Amino acid sequence: MRRETIAVHGGYEPDPTTRSAAVPIYQTAAYCFDSAEHGAALFNLEVEGHRYSRISNPTNAVLEERVASLEGGVAAMCVATGQAAIHYAMLNVADVGRNIVTVPQLYGTTHTMFAHYLPRLGIHVKFAETDQAASLEAQIDENTRAIYCESVGNPAGNVADIEAFAKIAHKHGIPLIVDNTVPSPILCRPIEYGADIVIHSLTKFLGGHGTTLGGIIVDAGRFDWKAQAEKFPAFNLPDASYHGMVYADHFGAKAFIARARSVYLRTTGASLAPLSAFLLLQGIETVAVRMDRHVENARRVAEFLRDDPRVQWVNYAGFPGHPSYELTQKYLHGRACSLITFGVQGGMEGGMRFYNELKMIRRLVNLGDTKTLACHPASTTHRQMSPEEQLHAGVSPETIRMSIGIEHTDDIIADLDQALGAA
Repeated sequence: MRRETIAVHGGYEPDPTTRSAAVPIYQTAAYCFDSAEHGAALFNLEVEGHRYSRISNPTNAVLEERVASLEGGVAAMCVATGQAAIHYAMLNVADVGRNIVTVPQLYGTTHTMFAHYLPRLGIHVKFAETDQAASLEAQIDENTRAIYCESVGNPAGNVADIEAFAKIAHKHGIPLIVDNTVPSPILCRPIEYGADIVIHSLTKFLGGHGTTLGGIIVDAGRFDWKAQAEKFPAFNLPDASYHGMVYADHFGAKAFIARARSVYLRTTGASLAPLSAFLLLQGIETVAVRMDRHVENARRVAEFLRDDPRVQWVNYAGFPGHPSYELTQKYLHGRACSLITFGVQGGMEGGMRFYNELKMIRRLVNLGDTKTLACHPASTTHRQMSPEEQLHAGVSPETIRMSIGIEHTDDIIADLDQALGAA
């Protein structure tokens, strides 16, 4: 099936008991066993099935299969938030004394996790100077266990050279992990270009309505954990915490998700509620249609801002001459995302005046909503970073980040026009 069809039908056949056309909400904590032997087999991971909703749930399972299919992966695991997804993915590949190499253009909370939280657990994160492949490779050493990037940086708007990053990662025997939240699998599928693990904040474009938190990890199923047994012993040696399970042997191509579920989701419990999974599935059904409107609206808004003398600069990867323009043609098929940053005349003071005058456009820190949203990253999402770190991540003091919604474009532009005039 094509992506538009997967978004509507993927992962679900009508419930055999009720024949429900919509995915049922399995609002239950636990599941009955046929016998003592059946319960033991479930806990030994010898048979398929559900035991407890902290670990898996039938509603969540549909969401997992649907997003895995959209991304072209073999398995997925949904969790409570996008940050939980990143957290579990990092813990699944790196242990004490190991490191991750990342591009500098990251979402602010991801930067905090990488720069301050993971080091407290003994996992060091090495920030490349730029998002160029050579800059990433220069940071790799014998203790590096993954390369990490955002397919489209938030809020920098840079497009990652996924294929080049994947080649470097595989040359050094490590996986490439890509946060694909901003373009969604409708615009970009990193696995097609060599990514091994894909992460989403489901809260954003896939959910699409600003109502429901969620995150997901998708496994491409192509990284050979057995061939890199020395680097990844946790996948290849018996797990004493789980009756001697050897994940690479038992689960093969699905080992990454199986271990993330058994070790991290099971024991630390950042589980997604089944009602949240249901709501996110409703959003996913329309994601392809919404992305068409997001992309077209963003192009028109970017052109308005570019041509307005009250605006000092516009960062939009769909413009020829933008540093990521060619990568936008390759990875997004020329459809630049609806995440735009710009600065108005008057620097930070002018930007704050403009921001305060917005009427229809919502002032908040989410993105990917049907509504057009605006935030000032330097004072919100990236506030905890130093001015130098902010600039490295693509945030200047006057930067305004906008996530362009699906309203009529004339109304979005009218609100921008009146705010610029008032400022």
